[in-house]
Amino acid sequence: MRLMASRFGLLTTLLVAGCAADSHSRLPAFMRANEPAPPQPEAPPDVPMLVRKNLDMIFVATTQPRDLETSAVRRADQGDAWTACVRAQITAVSGAPLRRQTYRLTIKQGEIIDRRRAVAGDDCISENYQAVLPTK
Repeated sequence: MRLMASRFGLLTTLLVAGCAADSHSRLPAFMRANEPAPPQPEAPPDVPMLVRKNLDMIFVATTQPRDLETSAVRRADQGDAWTACVRAQITAVSGAPLRRQTYRLTIKQGEIIDRRRAVAGDDCISENYQAVLPTK
């Protein structure tokens, strides 16, 4: 009888103290903590606005980028980031026009966290692009 009373007392103490076991414990379901809700997915970023805002970060300022175009934004293969491609016609330091340059952007929480020149595996060549219009 004492053993049963002590077990009941221990169980009551745990419940009153707010101690709950994780969702994978052996305790009955009503005593386990609930699974945490998955985080809400981040809304797709506004890539043209980010490109206009961070133009000097993407392209060297002396290259005078023009005819800016961006691809559609996509979820990154790994993690919770987004990727997009941006391309522009640029000018060499000497003033001579260069071929169109394409960069792959990685975006997370509304910020460009990585920028690198696009390579064949990025699929930037096969993307459909839309012009980035200047703000008024």
